[in-house]
Amino acid sequence: MTDVASDAGVRLSIVMPIYNEESTLREITARVFAACGDFAEVIFVDDGSKDTSLEIARSLARPQDTVLTKENGGKGSAVRMGYEHAKGHYVLVQDADLEYSPEEIPGLLAYAEEHDCGALFGSRRLKAQKQFVHLAFFLGGTMLTHYCNLLHRTKLTDQPTCYKMVRGDILHSFRLRESDFRFDPELTSVLARKGVFIDEQPISYHPRSLKEGKKINWKDGFKWLWVFTKMRLMSRKRLEELYAPA
Repeated sequence: MTDVASDAGVRLSIVMPIYNEESTLREITARVFAACGDFAEVIFVDDGSKDTSLEIARSLARPQDTVLTKENGGKGSAVRMGYEHAKGHYVLVQDADLEYSPEEIPGLLAYAEEHDCGALFGSRRLKAQKQFVHLAFFLGGTMLTHYCNLLHRTKLTDQPTCYKMVRGDILHSFRLRESDFRFDPELTSVLARKGVFIDEQPISYHPRSLKEGKKINWKDGFKWLWVFTKMRLMSRKRLEELYAPA
């Protein structure tokens, strides 16, 4: 595989938003490095953690990686900061917990490169596996996916997935605005409104419970519905004005 420092540039930027993840950060980072170390940069973004997450990230970062820190402002604000520093041909978010398997990232990247995907989502629903700890999360995610498909004419099976791989030039052609979990449906909506086809590939999933640190809750689902709705109703002119790159 191509080295990240080659003349061809960085194949993949992995943005890792962090908020109080000291219990899992070392393990997930080691797995990311083992799976993607020869072709990816990692952009750690500490969102005002109150534990030792920032110190851990700084101790783990390699020369090609970046460690950023900011006051707590929500996952979306951390991801947006990471996007601004991403140099990769493709860009992907990796949560700092252990729900997703970075060992599958090389396969996603190879598929995206082979098919020149504008966007590629890793779908948990396309693989027979345990889908949830709490049934409400599964039903909520299914509802959000169907609603997104209805409004934006997408054909997704797993809209709320973390693994959303977007080509760098497309990602940098607009500027997201949401600071909390609403950045996720916002990204999908902007891609759909701009006519970017979103492909999918199956991925593994190891759901964690609220007790184990899952931060999203049922209230966020209603916020996502509103994002899908307002983005669909927004005029094309207003969309271009609001989401123009900085």
